[in-house]
Amino acid sequence: MKTSVDLELVSAETPVVRVEDVWVAYSGSDRPAIAGVSLSIPVGVVVLVTGPNGAGKTTLVDTCLGLLKPLRGRAFLFGIDTRSRRIHEARKLCSYVPQNFMRPPYESYTARRVVELGFAPSKAPFEPLSESEEERVEEVAELLGIEDLLDRPMGTLSGGQQQKVLIARALAREPRALFLDEPFSSLDRESRKLVAEVVEEYAREEKAMAVIVSHDVNPVIGVADAIVRMEEGRVVEVEGLPGG
Repeated sequence: MKTSVDLELVSAETPVVRVEDVWVAYSGSDRPAIAGVSLSIPVGVVVLVTGPNGAGKTTLVDTCLGLLKPLRGRAFLFGIDTRSRRIHEARKLCSYVPQNFMRPPYESYTARRVVELGFAPSKAPFEPLSESEEERVEEVAELLGIEDLLDRPMGTLSGGQQQKVLIARALAREPRALFLDEPFSSLDRESRKLVAEVVEEYAREEKAMAVIVSHDVNPVIGVADAIVRMEEGRVVEVEGLPGG
């Protein structure tokens, strides 16, 4: 099920993300979480957002998705102002893997069911998966090397295994924009390389945008088209983006 923005995206040169002099603060805080940030990210690029803890990286992603609203400035996702009621339409074109992903030991959903839930935004209630969607679940599981985990409960999986399952869910629905927040935090070196390569290949083949937030640049530096460095809520360096 395509949204109206999907047609606009296919036919226009609209940046996936555009933020203009954006300031964001959390309730009760006496200082902004991000301050004066301006960025434009086009389709088909892989962007590494890096910086120390507390630099504002996650806040920037949440702002791009419209989960946080700017106090000052404006933010757009697929050309839609994040303050607009239509932002949910643009968000349907995105997949987001948050930093806090761990499921409790009593989580009984199987890994397969978790991956299948990636299709939920485009499905009617209780609508079953199509044959092609079921095949897509198997395909992404194989890409990430988790096909043997699909029928195990999520709560029984290790942190790294759970992280791969959620990345598989994000990829299964074939988003036009992919946001991954610290996707390597629980992965070993070999798995980090694999995930970075899978994300890069997906972005290239589907002409999708991928934003990877990571303090560890090693897995991404070879696949990223652009790098955004943040410190203390501000963008201090941009390489490879318009205006950077």
